[in-house]
Amino acid sequence: MGELRIRKIQEFIKQEVSQIILQELKDPRVGFVTVTDARITGDLREATVYVSLFGNDAAKKETLQALQSANGYIRSEVGRRLGIRYSPMIAFKEDTSIDYGMKIDKLLTDMDKKD
Repeated sequence: MGELRIRKIQEFIKQEVSQIILQELKDPRVGFVTVTDARITGDLREATVYVSLFGNDAAKKETLQALQSANGYIRSEVGRRLGIRYSPMIAFKEDTSIDYGMKIDKLLTDMDKKD
């Protein structure tokens, strides 16, 4: 499958999942979530959606569980909007790159204060 098509589908999935979480999910366990990336396999059967979660560890865990429980609805909506033969299986994973970046920034700031 063409690399350009796969990238377009990944971007579409990222936008649509973000839209669904923001406007359509009514689960109170879903906290502040940002969809940061989406990756899909070459056969378009499996997608991994990376989400950035904010809050304490318990809130992050609850939000991830809420997203997993809404997985069927999100999958069906993405498949319907995407208009391809098979709806990809969606797995949610926490994107910790923002937390890592904040940790590095804090370390650099602390080092700067010591000098």
